[in-house]
Amino acid sequence: MSGVFRGVDHVGVGVADMDAAVAFYGRVGFGETVFDHTGEVPGPDGARRARVVMLANPGATPVGPGRIKLVQVLDGDGTPPAPAGGGWGELGICELCLHARGVPEVHRALVAAGARSLMEPLGAAVQPNDVSLDIAYVTDPWGGKLELIEWTGLWRSLPGPPRAEGVNHVAFGVADLERTRAFYGALGFGELLFESTELFEPMAPWYPGDPPGQHMLMLLAPQGAGIEPVVLDPPGPDCRGAWGHAGPFEFAVGVSNLERGLARLRDLGAEPKGEPVTIDLGGGREWRYAYFRDPDDLYVSLVEPRY
Repeated sequence: MSGVFRGVDHVGVGVADMDAAVAFYGRVGFGETVFDHTGEVPGPDGARRARVVMLANPGATPVGPGRIKLVQVLDGDGTPPAPAGGGWGELGICELCLHARGVPEVHRALVAAGARSLMEPLGAAVQPNDVSLDIAYVTDPWGGKLELIEWTGLWRSLPGPPRAEGVNHVAFGVADLERTRAFYGALGFGELLFESTELFEPMAPWYPGDPPGQHMLMLLAPQGAGIEPVVLDPPGPDCRGAWGHAGPFEFAVGVSNLERGLARLRDLGAEPKGEPVTIDLGGGREWRYAYFRDPDDLYVSLVEPRY
């Protein structure tokens, strides 16, 4: 049954100006609009009127296979603000990570497009496999953290100019790392790329006071993008926020069949959060998804792409 799961299909990012966001992410390769839907979007906190644009990168590779789902809430007061007090690793979704060919060049392109640099490009290696990488960070124009990474020790990218290749992973803060690892391991995230039990020093300025300890894992699935759960010591504030808040706020695990995926979740004791949803996108295409309660009650869903 575990073969029904297909890694992280996409990461949801809240934005305040959809047209500007589509243009921003298009400048780093996400130029393919899979669908553009405006209407009532049922979610874990009830239905919201929103515009949702699913973006794909035609240059996606095995280490950057995921999509970006942009969400602009249109009812109420519009897009909720990002939760206060977030450095990195607090309970909630921390970041969206893109695999990139030429991290310094892509970093410069994003800053030129309106991003703010959080970490200048640098090289590092991660344990236990001593895998080399290049890394940088920016915030998008709405304050969401966006990591750029090139896993030079795994994949040197396809030929061509510097560019983003797609979503490599999503990072999120949790309360119990082993509990999260066991849960998502049953969903196919069984391969450990790296584990770190020390603060990544370039992140220290992001925290308002003394930086906490960090314990993080990078877990990969045979298909789709990976996950990077992290625990802080001491814990930070609750940064789960409201559905659709500015910046990365959710992710979706791809499934070959939504009903089979939900059955497997029930076997694991995970509760669905509402009924499965099917949205008609026209032209015989459907967007099918269902939210569920993971160990930290994050905004996580299963998605069966029929588009």
